[in-house]
Amino acid sequence: MKAKLVFDRRIVLSEGVFAELVLWEVPSPVPASRHGFKYRLALIANGVCVLRYDNESGKGDHVHIGTAERSYVFVDVDRLIADFMADVKRWNDDNGHP
Repeated sequence: MKAKLVFDRRIVLSEGVFAELVLWEVPSPVPASRHGFKYRLALIANGVCVLRYDNESGKGDHVHIGTAERSYVFVDVDRLIADFMADVKRWNDDNGHP
């Protein structure tokens, strides 16, 4: 099986703020991850990435919030999207965005 693009979406949230969600199904787990997905979910505000969920090779599943980084426990794709969108809402609320 080759890597298969599951989705690649950009969601405009407000002027200058958008979310970009990219998810691939991969034939074998990315090193340091235990599941068959490679993903990058990012929130961009005025050209700056303020929130990102990803599983880059060797680091496994993790979240960047500003300059901080923490591990992330991947359960399934639905939970990944729900967790990301909850953090997007939290960031929007904290930063006065609708």
